Amino acid sequence: MIANSFKKNELAKYRLSIAPMMDCTDRHFRVLMRQITKQSLLYTEMIVAQALHYSKNRNKLLDFDEIEHPISIQLGGDNPNLLAEAAQMAEDWGYDEINLNIGCPSPKVKSGNFGACLMGKPLTVANCIERMKKSCNIPITIKHRLGIDNLDSDEYLMQFVDICSIAGADRFIIHARKAWLNGLNPKENRTIPPLEYERVQKLKNNRPKLIIELNGGIKTINDCIKGLEVFDGVMVGRAAYSHPFIWSTIDSKIYGQQQANLSRSKIIEEIIPYAQKHLDNEGRLWQISKHIINLIENIPNAKILRQELSEKSQTQKADISILKKIAQQLKDAGH
Repeated sequence: MIANSFKKNELAKYRLSIAPMMDCTDRHFRVLMRQITKQSLLYTEMIVAQALHYSKNRNKLLDFDEIEHPISIQLGGDNPNLLAEAAQMAEDWGYDEINLNIGCPSPKVKSGNFGACLMGKPLTVANCIERMKKSCNIPITIKHRLGIDNLDSDEYLMQFVDICSIAGADRFIIHARKAWLNGLNPKENRTIPPLEYERVQKLKNNRPKLIIELNGGIKTINDCIKGLEVFDGVMVGRAAYSHPFIWSTIDSKIYGQQQANLSRSKIIEEIIPYAQKHLDNEGRLWQISKHIINLIENIPNAKILRQELSEKSQTQKADISILKKIAQQLKDAGH
Protein backbone atom coordinates (compact mmCIF):
# COMPACT_ATOMS: atom_id res chain seq x y z
CA MET A 1 0.00 0.00 0.00
CA ILE A 2 2.82 2.40 -0.87
CA ALA A 3 1.46 5.20 -3.01
CA ASN A 4 4.69 6.47 -4.55
CA SER A 5 6.99 6.07 -7.51
CA PHE A 6 10.13 5.05 -5.60
CA LYS A 7 11.37 1.49 -5.58
CA LYS A 8 11.38 -0.23 -2.24
CA ASN A 9 15.03 -1.25 -2.49
CA GLU A 10 15.97 2.43 -2.92
CA LEU A 11 13.89 3.53 0.04
CA ALA A 12 15.15 0.75 2.30
CA LYS A 13 18.83 1.27 1.49
CA TYR A 14 19.44 3.27 4.66
CA ARG A 15 19.76 0.35 7.03
CA LEU A 16 20.86 2.66 9.80
CA SER A 17 20.19 6.33 10.43
CA ILE A 18 21.20 8.86 13.06
CA ALA A 19 18.10 10.43 14.57
CA PRO A 20 17.26 14.13 14.39
CA MET A 21 17.90 15.63 17.84
CA MET A 22 17.38 19.26 18.77
CA ASP A 23 20.55 21.01 19.96
CA CYS A 24 22.59 17.96 18.95
CA THR A 25 22.50 17.02 15.26
CA ASP A 26 23.75 20.29 13.83
CA ARG A 27 25.99 20.33 10.78
CA HIS A 28 29.17 20.01 12.85
CA PHE A 29 27.99 16.84 14.54
CA ARG A 30 26.91 15.46 11.18
CA VAL A 31 30.39 16.07 9.75
CA LEU A 32 31.83 14.20 12.73
CA MET A 33 29.47 11.26 12.15
CA ARG A 34 30.31 11.22 8.46
CA GLN A 35 33.91 10.40 9.38
CA ILE A 36 32.57 7.39 11.30
CA THR A 37 30.02 6.13 8.76
CA LYS A 38 29.88 6.94 5.06
CA GLN A 39 26.69 4.96 4.45
CA SER A 40 24.22 5.85 7.20
CA LEU A 41 21.52 8.46 6.72
CA LEU A 42 22.03 11.63 8.75
CA TYR A 43 19.27 14.00 9.83
CA THR A 44 19.12 17.69 10.52
CA GLU A 45 17.59 19.08 13.65
CA MET A 46 13.90 19.84 13.16
CA ILE A 47 13.36 22.99 11.09
CA VAL A 48 9.94 24.59 11.35
CA ALA A 49 8.32 25.27 7.97
CA GLN A 50 6.92 28.57 9.17
CA ALA A 51 10.40 29.71 10.23
CA LEU A 52 11.70 28.90 6.75
CA HIS A 53 8.87 30.85 5.14
CA TYR A 54 9.63 34.02 7.10
CA SER A 55 13.40 33.67 7.41
CA LYS A 56 15.63 36.36 5.93
CA ASN A 57 18.62 34.03 6.13
CA ARG A 58 17.53 30.63 4.83
CA ASN A 59 21.15 29.68 4.20
CA LYS A 60 21.71 29.54 7.95
CA LEU A 61 18.82 27.11 8.35
CA LEU A 62 19.36 24.99 5.24
CA ASP A 63 23.06 24.93 4.33
CA PHE A 64 25.09 21.77 4.79
CA ASP A 65 28.44 20.46 3.60
CA GLU A 66 28.55 18.15 0.59
CA ILE A 67 30.28 15.47 2.63
CA GLU A 68 27.13 15.11 4.74
CA HIS A 69 25.28 13.17 2.01
CA PRO A 70 23.11 11.18 2.34
CA ILE A 71 21.17 13.66 4.45
CA SER A 72 17.50 14.09 5.33
CA ILE A 73 15.96 17.34 6.47
CA GLN A 74 13.37 17.07 9.22
CA LEU A 75 10.51 19.55 8.96
CA GLY A 76 7.95 20.54 11.53
CA GLY A 77 4.56 22.06 10.81
CA ASP A 78 0.90 21.45 10.08
CA ASN A 79 0.25 23.91 7.26
CA PRO A 80 0.22 22.05 3.91
CA ASN A 81 1.13 25.18 1.93
CA LEU A 82 4.12 26.06 4.10
CA LEU A 83 5.31 22.45 4.18
CA ALA A 84 5.01 22.19 0.40
CA GLU A 85 7.09 25.36 0.07
CA ALA A 86 9.66 24.01 2.53
CA ALA A 87 9.82 20.69 0.68
CA GLN A 88 10.56 22.47 -2.57
CA MET A 89 13.30 24.48 -0.86
CA ALA A 90 14.79 21.28 0.56
CA GLU A 91 14.95 19.69 -2.87
CA ASP A 92 16.47 22.83 -4.38
CA TRP A 93 19.10 22.83 -1.60
CA GLY A 94 20.09 19.27 -2.47
CA TYR A 95 18.69 17.22 0.41
CA ASP A 96 18.24 13.51 -0.26
CA GLU A 97 15.02 13.11 1.71
CA ILE A 98 12.45 15.03 3.73
CA ASN A 99 11.11 13.82 7.06
CA LEU A 100 7.97 15.16 8.72
CA ASN A 101 8.08 15.30 12.52
CA ILE A 102 5.01 13.62 14.02
CA GLY A 103 6.81 12.56 17.19
CA CYS A 104 8.06 15.53 19.19
CA PRO A 105 5.99 15.86 22.40
CA SER A 106 7.35 19.17 23.71
CA PRO A 107 4.80 21.74 24.94
CA LYS A 108 6.31 24.39 22.65
CA VAL A 109 5.83 22.19 19.59
CA LYS A 110 2.36 21.17 20.74
CA SER A 111 1.38 24.84 21.08
CA GLY A 112 2.30 25.24 17.41
CA ASN A 113 -0.06 22.36 16.60
CA PHE A 114 2.58 20.04 15.16
CA GLY A 115 4.85 17.24 16.30
CA ALA A 116 3.33 14.31 18.21
CA CYS A 117 -0.07 15.96 18.61
CA LEU A 118 -0.59 15.48 14.86
CA MET A 119 -1.01 11.76 15.50
CA GLY A 120 -4.48 12.77 16.59
CA LYS A 121 -5.11 14.38 13.19
CA PRO A 122 -4.24 11.78 10.53
CA LEU A 123 -6.19 13.54 7.78
CA THR A 124 -4.23 16.74 8.39
CA VAL A 125 -1.00 14.76 8.17
CA ALA A 126 -2.19 13.09 4.97
CA ASN A 127 -3.00 16.47 3.43
CA CYS A 128 0.47 17.73 4.33
CA ILE A 129 2.13 14.65 2.82
CA GLU A 130 0.12 14.94 -0.40
CA ARG A 131 1.05 18.59 -0.86
CA MET A 132 4.72 17.92 -0.13
CA LYS A 133 4.79 15.02 -2.60
CA LYS A 134 3.38 17.26 -5.32
CA SER A 135 5.95 19.99 -4.67
CA CYS A 136 9.12 17.89 -4.92
CA ASN A 137 10.58 14.68 -6.31
CA ILE A 138 12.46 13.33 -3.32
CA PRO A 139 11.11 10.85 -0.73
CA ILE A 140 8.84 12.06 2.05
CA THR A 141 9.10 10.07 5.27
CA ILE A 142 7.48 10.48 8.66
CA LYS A 143 8.75 9.88 12.19
CA HIS A 144 6.06 9.18 14.74
CA ARG A 145 5.14 7.42 17.98
CA LEU A 146 3.01 4.36 18.64
CA GLY A 147 0.29 6.75 19.73
CA ILE A 148 -0.52 9.65 22.01
CA ASP A 149 -2.46 9.81 25.27
CA ASN A 150 -5.49 7.53 24.82
CA LEU A 151 -5.07 7.19 21.05
CA ASP A 152 -2.63 4.31 21.25
CA SER A 153 -4.34 1.09 20.22
CA ASP A 154 -2.86 -1.16 17.54
CA GLU A 155 -5.95 -0.49 15.44
CA TYR A 156 -5.47 3.26 15.64
CA LEU A 157 -1.76 2.97 14.81
CA MET A 158 -2.54 0.88 11.73
CA GLN A 159 -5.25 3.29 10.64
CA PHE A 160 -2.87 6.24 11.01
CA VAL A 161 -0.13 4.49 9.02
CA ASP A 162 -2.56 3.40 6.29
CA ILE A 163 -3.88 6.93 5.82
CA CYS A 164 -0.34 8.33 5.59
CA SER A 165 0.76 5.55 3.24
CA ILE A 166 -2.11 6.24 0.83
CA ALA A 167 -1.17 9.93 0.95
CA GLY A 168 2.31 9.01 -0.23
CA ALA A 169 4.57 8.56 2.80
CA ASP A 170 7.59 6.60 1.63
CA ARG A 171 8.97 5.32 4.93
CA PHE A 172 7.76 5.14 8.53
CA ILE A 173 10.24 5.66 11.34
CA ILE A 174 8.46 4.55 14.49
CA HIS A 175 9.63 5.45 17.97
CA ALA A 176 8.41 2.36 19.81
CA ARG A 177 6.83 4.31 22.67
CA LYS A 178 3.61 6.22 23.02
CA ALA A 179 3.81 9.88 24.05
CA TRP A 180 1.92 11.55 26.85
CA LEU A 181 1.25 15.11 25.77
CA ASN A 182 0.11 16.08 29.25
CA GLY A 183 2.06 15.23 32.38
CA LEU A 184 5.44 14.27 30.92
CA ASN A 185 8.18 16.53 29.60
CA PRO A 186 10.16 15.63 26.44
CA LYS A 187 12.96 13.91 28.39
CA GLU A 188 10.46 11.85 30.39
CA ASN A 189 8.66 10.93 27.16
CA ARG A 190 11.93 9.37 25.96
CA THR A 191 12.20 7.10 28.99
CA ILE A 192 9.00 6.64 31.01
CA PRO A 193 6.56 5.22 28.42
CA PRO A 194 7.74 1.62 27.95
CA LEU A 195 9.34 0.43 24.75
CA GLU A 196 7.00 -1.87 22.83
CA TYR A 197 8.96 -3.29 19.94
CA GLU A 198 6.44 -6.08 19.56
CA ARG A 199 3.77 -3.58 18.52
CA VAL A 200 5.99 -2.21 15.75
CA GLN A 201 6.70 -5.79 14.68
CA LYS A 202 2.97 -6.53 14.60
CA LEU A 203 2.47 -3.54 12.31
CA LYS A 204 5.30 -4.73 10.06
CA ASN A 205 3.78 -8.21 9.93
CA ASN A 206 0.38 -6.77 8.97
CA ARG A 207 1.84 -4.35 6.43
CA PRO A 208 4.89 -6.20 5.04
CA LYS A 209 5.13 -4.03 1.93
CA LEU A 210 5.55 -0.84 3.93
CA ILE A 211 9.07 0.30 4.77
CA ILE A 212 9.22 0.46 8.53
CA GLU A 213 12.21 1.60 10.58
CA LEU A 214 12.56 1.02 14.32
CA ASN A 215 13.58 3.79 16.72
CA GLY A 216 13.88 3.94 20.49
CA GLY A 217 16.26 2.38 23.02
CA ILE A 218 18.81 1.16 20.45
CA LYS A 219 22.23 1.46 22.09
CA THR A 220 24.68 -0.83 20.30
CA ILE A 221 25.50 -2.19 16.86
CA ASN A 222 24.31 -5.59 18.04
CA ASP A 223 20.93 -4.00 18.87
CA CYS A 224 20.85 -2.74 15.29
CA ILE A 225 21.70 -6.13 13.81
CA LYS A 226 18.93 -7.73 15.85
CA GLY A 227 16.44 -5.04 14.79
CA LEU A 228 17.32 -5.51 11.13
CA GLU A 229 16.23 -9.14 11.34
CA VAL A 230 12.67 -7.80 11.52
CA PHE A 231 12.62 -4.22 10.25
CA ASP A 232 13.80 -2.44 7.12
CA GLY A 233 15.96 -0.03 9.10
CA VAL A 234 16.95 1.10 12.56
CA MET A 235 17.44 4.62 13.89
CA VAL A 236 19.91 5.44 16.65
CA GLY A 237 19.62 8.61 18.73
CA ARG A 238 21.26 9.53 22.04
CA ALA A 239 23.64 6.57 21.99
CA ALA A 240 25.21 7.88 18.77
CA TYR A 241 25.48 11.44 20.04
CA SER A 242 26.89 10.61 23.47
CA HIS A 243 29.14 7.73 22.39
CA PRO A 244 30.03 8.26 18.71
CA PHE A 245 33.13 6.08 18.64
CA ILE A 246 31.31 2.85 19.51
CA TRP A 247 29.66 3.14 16.08
CA SER A 248 32.95 3.12 14.15
CA THR A 249 32.25 -0.31 12.59
CA ILE A 250 28.77 0.55 11.25
CA ASP A 251 29.76 0.42 7.59
CA SER A 252 31.39 -3.00 7.85
CA LYS A 253 28.90 -4.69 10.19
CA ILE A 254 25.68 -3.14 8.88
CA TYR A 255 26.46 -2.37 5.24
CA GLY A 256 29.09 -5.03 4.51
CA GLN A 257 31.56 -2.42 3.29
CA GLN A 258 35.31 -2.81 3.55
CA GLN A 259 36.37 -0.32 6.19
CA ALA A 260 39.79 0.70 7.44
CA ASN A 261 40.27 0.62 11.18
CA LEU A 262 39.22 4.00 12.52
CA SER A 263 40.97 5.69 15.41
CA ARG A 264 39.92 8.70 17.42
CA SER A 265 43.01 10.58 16.27
CA LYS A 266 42.28 9.83 12.61
CA ILE A 267 38.69 11.04 12.93
CA ILE A 268 39.82 14.34 14.46
CA GLU A 269 42.53 14.77 11.79
CA GLU A 270 39.91 14.31 9.06
CA ILE A 271 37.74 17.05 10.61
CA ILE A 272 40.54 19.64 10.75
CA PRO A 273 40.11 20.99 7.16
CA TYR A 274 36.38 21.42 7.80
CA ALA A 275 37.15 23.15 11.10
CA GLN A 276 39.55 25.54 9.40
CA LYS A 277 36.91 26.43 6.82
CA HIS A 278 34.43 27.06 9.63
CA LEU A 279 36.90 29.38 11.39
CA ASP A 280 37.60 31.20 8.11
CA ASN A 281 33.87 31.92 7.93
CA GLU A 282 33.95 33.51 11.39
CA GLY A 283 32.79 30.41 13.21
CA ARG A 284 33.99 29.35 16.66
CA LEU A 285 36.04 26.24 17.31
CA TRP A 286 33.91 25.28 20.30
CA GLN A 287 30.91 24.81 18.00
CA ILE A 288 32.78 21.81 16.58
CA SER A 289 34.81 20.70 19.59
CA LYS A 290 31.75 20.29 21.83
CA HIS A 291 30.82 17.30 19.65
CA ILE A 292 34.37 15.94 19.33
CA ILE A 293 34.67 15.73 23.11
CA ASN A 294 32.29 12.76 23.11
CA LEU A 295 34.83 10.79 21.04
CA ILE A 296 37.25 10.84 23.94
CA GLU A 297 35.99 8.24 26.39
CA ASN A 298 36.88 4.77 27.64
CA ILE A 299 40.62 5.37 27.27
CA PRO A 300 43.34 6.32 29.79
CA ASN A 301 43.52 10.06 30.56
CA ALA A 302 40.20 10.68 28.78
CA LYS A 303 39.06 13.13 31.45
CA ILE A 304 42.26 15.17 31.15
CA LEU A 305 42.09 15.29 27.36
CA ARG A 306 38.41 16.25 27.40
CA GLN A 307 39.08 19.02 29.87
CA GLU A 308 41.97 20.36 27.81
CA LEU A 309 39.93 20.34 24.60
CA SER A 310 36.99 22.00 26.34
CA GLU A 311 38.93 24.78 28.03
CA LYS A 312 41.14 25.69 25.09
CA SER A 313 38.39 25.48 22.46
CA GLN A 314 36.18 27.99 24.24
CA THR A 315 38.65 30.86 24.13
CA GLN A 316 38.01 33.68 21.69
CA LYS A 317 41.18 32.97 19.66
CA ALA A 318 40.93 29.18 19.62
CA ASP A 319 42.29 27.73 16.36
CA ILE A 320 42.87 24.32 14.80
CA SER A 321 46.23 23.93 16.55
CA ILE A 322 44.18 22.69 19.52
CA LEU A 323 42.64 19.91 17.45
CA LYS A 324 46.04 19.03 16.02
CA LYS A 325 47.51 18.76 19.50
CA ILE A 326 44.69 16.59 20.83
CA ALA A 327 44.87 14.35 17.75
CA GLN A 328 48.60 13.92 18.20
CA GLN A 329 48.24 13.11 21.89
CA LEU A 330 45.68 10.45 21.02
CA LYS A 331 47.87 9.06 18.26
CA ASP A 332 50.90 8.88 20.56
CA ALA A 333 48.79 6.92 23.03
CA GLY A 334 47.66 4.48 20.33
CA HIS A 335 44.16 5.89 19.96
